[in-house]
Amino acid sequence: MRIERTKNASRNMVFGLLLKLYTLIVPFIIRTILLYFMGAEYLGLSSLFGSIFSVLNMAELGVGSAMCFRMYRAIAEDDHSSICALMRLYRTYYRVIGLIIALVGLILTPFVPSLINGTAPDGLNLYLLYLINLASTVASYWLFAYKDAVLSAHQRNDVSSKVGMLANTITYTLQIITIVIFHDFYLYFIVAIATRLLANCITAIIATKMYPQYKPEGKMSREEVRDINKRIYGLFTTKIGNIVTNSVDSIVISAFLGLALLAIYQNYYYIITAVFGFIEIVYSACLSGIGNSLVLDSKEKNFNDFRVISFLIIWICSFCSCCFLCLFQPFMQIWVGNDLVLEYGIVICIVIYFYTYMINRLIGVYKDAAGIWYKDRFRPLITAGVNLGLNILSVNIMGLYGVVLSTVLSTLLISIPWLIHNLFSLVFDRSRIKSYVMELCKYSVVVIVSCVICFLICELLVFNLWITLIVRLLICFIISNALYIVFFRKTLVFSAAITLVDRIIKGKIPIKRILKVN
Repeated sequence: MRIERTKNASRNMVFGLLLKLYTLIVPFIIRTILLYFMGAEYLGLSSLFGSIFSVLNMAELGVGSAMCFRMYRAIAEDDHSSICALMRLYRTYYRVIGLIIALVGLILTPFVPSLINGTAPDGLNLYLLYLINLASTVASYWLFAYKDAVLSAHQRNDVSSKVGMLANTITYTLQIITIVIFHDFYLYFIVAIATRLLANCITAIIATKMYPQYKPEGKMSREEVRDINKRIYGLFTTKIGNIVTNSVDSIVISAFLGLALLAIYQNYYYIITAVFGFIEIVYSACLSGIGNSLVLDSKEKNFNDFRVISFLIIWICSFCSCCFLCLFQPFMQIWVGNDLVLEYGIVICIVIYFYTYMINRLIGVYKDAAGIWYKDRFRPLITAGVNLGLNILSVNIMGLYGVVLSTVLSTLLISIPWLIHNLFSLVFDRSRIKSYVMELCKYSVVVIVSCVICFLICELLVFNLWITLIVRLLICFIISNALYIVFFRKTLVFSAAITLVDRIIKGKIPIKRILKVN
């Protein structure tokens, strides 16, 4: 069965975007309420627990991604029995994963206070808060989590988005009540447990109704299970790399620099991850379609698609990087005040981190869709080891600068070159590496030029904070997009990118007519 890739990708992006907007604005409000009603240390503690359980979720090993990849071909071939057997195997794995997380989490319980430099907020039982979060994580694996794989493999992430929006509405409403009225940090986390379980149950019911032919039954052959386990092993190393990038930094900051600085840094990182989430919507919407295309279409077509997606993503990153560089400080002054604003040098480091992370993630999407995790297994491990080592060594010398720059260096110098080599050796033609890298360099030069020009202009324009924010946003939008169009509008990849956008945004005037693309 050839799934409708463009239609599904468009639908997934629309609902994913709506959910992301919702889960950006309301948590932003909750974060602000938590900061003003309970203090920066509570906010830092919430971020710390989130990072700890991201590390524990490493036990998931990327099982979900491996299963979805395995389902691509089964769906394309209408092999219902294989899909059912995969669901049964998936359910078994998730039950075991939940048990592993529970055991490891309990073993780590006595060490929780040592992850905080200084003291925790008065009157809080750190062990109880930790166990509440542990219960939430374990329960999410044991209660129908495997059902979501069927939706993802069929590129119906929009269903999960709708369920997520419903569950989040309940969560956010109750959490605001617990903070404002009860000032109860325990209830704040208990609410999240209940609604997460509710979302799992609703998703399972909908998946069953949409695809009643798929039930967790049957058995995979030993060879197939061995192949899946091999892919999971490869995904495990990728998981480690992602966790070190996204979670260990927060734990290091808490352990060496304290909860207060972690809360300030997380305010910036929250905005960064929100943008990550928006771009991730594009990746999630297209991932199953890319996997389907890699199975059914030619290598040449897939490489050209890869170039087009790269062009579009870096175009988006260009605008985002300019905005971060020019808008972060006035925005933070409005949101949290001058006392909770980082040095401008840290802002520059965060912008560089954002751009290198997005390039790494961009290439990683095709690696995930192609399922080459096992052959790519050493890259994330070495990247993670270098990152963690640099974190610990540099935090005492350079403080927060050392934490951020260690992540940038490990990604830029190790992960990205290695990932490009693996992708072109195993999925595309190795001879294409040079041309693709040159394209990335050209795009990056334009991004740097855009950021410098935007920064120089914005520094000359100083008004009150709100007007400054609006004026700088307009400058970033105009300059970053204008430069990208000026430099690349005559290239074939630009024309192909505009055509792709036209197909996604249906019913509107074709963008290529406005830009007069030849």
